[in-house]
This record gives sequence, C-alpha cells and structure tokens, in this order.
Amino acid sequence: MSVAKVTEITATSDKSFDDAVRMGVERASKTLKNITSAWVKDQQIKIAGGKITHYRVHLKVTFVLED
Repeated sequence: MSVAKVTEITATSDKSFDDAVRMGVERASKTLKNITSAWVKDQQIKIAGGKITHYRVHLKVTFVLED
C-alpha cells in the first residue's frame, strides 16, 4: 500500500502554457521525490500593451511518500 501527498505550485513562462507546465514539473522534481502526476488547476495570462507577456499555471503535483 502507498500513501501520496498533493502540493500546489505556480509556474510562469514567457513562451507558452506548455512551457510553464514543463518548468513547474522540472523544478518540483528537484525537491519532491516520487512524483507520479500533475494536474493543471488553473491557467492565467499577463498582458501588456495588448500582447501576452507571461503564461502562468497553477499545478497540483502528486507524489508518493516513502516508507
């Protein structure tokens, strides 16, 4: 039997939502062990001068706790 924990993180990219997700998961992997999944809870964009400047995602990351 395993026990998992879910934590929320926010990641931002100036390229795309996909890049923000990738960067968020890569960064979480440096600190959290045994990541099994991530869920995109929310997406936002920042706009300046009528153009998109940043893509932001809020992720719920699931990881299995070690014994």
